[in-house]
Amino acid sequence: MLDSIKQVLEDAKNRQVENSKDLEDFRLKFLSKKGVINELFEDFKKVSREQKREFGQELNNLKGVVEARFKELQDNVSEVRTEDAVPDLFLPTGSGTLGALHPLSLVKRRITEIFERMGFSSEDGPEIETDRYNFTALNFPENHPAREMQDTFFVSKGEEQSQDVLLRTHTSNVQVRLMENSKPPIRSIMIGRVYRNEAISARAHCQFHQAEGLYVDKNVSFRDLKDTLLHFAKEMFGKDTKIRLRPSYFPFTEPSAEIDISCFICNGDGCNICKKTGWVEIGGSGMVDPNVLESAGIDPEEYTGLAFGMGIERIAMLKYDINDIRLFFDNDVRFLNQFTGA
Repeated sequence: MLDSIKQVLEDAKNRQVENSKDLEDFRLKFLSKKGVINELFEDFKKVSREQKREFGQELNNLKGVVEARFKELQDNVSEVRTEDAVPDLFLPTGSGTLGALHPLSLVKRRITEIFERMGFSSEDGPEIETDRYNFTALNFPENHPAREMQDTFFVSKGEEQSQDVLLRTHTSNVQVRLMENSKPPIRSIMIGRVYRNEAISARAHCQFHQAEGLYVDKNVSFRDLKDTLLHFAKEMFGKDTKIRLRPSYFPFTEPSAEIDISCFICNGDGCNICKKTGWVEIGGSGMVDPNVLESAGIDPEEYTGLAFGMGIERIAMLKYDINDIRLFFDNDVRFLNQFTGA
């Protein structure tokens, strides 16, 4: 029996283990219930009383040595696993693919850049808004169609208009909050997501993005509005771009004007983009209504202001010749990959 113990001990010491499979084979052979050490203990029961002391010491020594050897091998295998898990930073990289900014992000960045160079700061506000900041403070009459369910997503409807909570229909709510919490001069651009209860089609969506600007100070004039918009149009669409301001109506500006730019696709000759007119509408503008200034705590006798707003999707569709607004929200990789490196 001593010879068997010595043979098992020698085998355990010399056995090589390189991975987890070899380690498990070692455990099964030497330390499991059906392993050779357990078999030796079974044979020990048959040893005469006179030899039990000697054989018992040898068996206990064998078991201790093999268990220590197993622990050593286990640590070695763990170290190998750890080393394998660490990436080799010196290996050559694959070709990979270059990511791309979303076209709306590209346009928002460009708009922000243009107006920041004109001294406009960037402001933001809540998308879930109260009736006061979305309508009342902007001079919307109580019976205005935009207050009704067909245009606005209401979160909760209160008994009084001031208690209504809704998804903002424009970023003009940021203008009101800014005027309430700041003293003129104010010159800021607001860019964000807005919501309207509209049927989704190639030309319209229930969610989109707006960029609005506000400038309030002493002696701000309509000429300042025109010069600001002309500079923006030339920076965004090209130095030969012209603008046209058409009389319009918005509750929060007086006088109000729609903003048209000369079609940069056909250079004013007429095409499908401009519907053969040579002009493309990009937004609305006007002088801030005195009622809006007064509602925000600004004296309309001392200060005047200009405001303008435009759809980000509208500008992106013109700039990148995109004919379906739904593409901006579909997350189609084939569409997005066209803007790689833009």
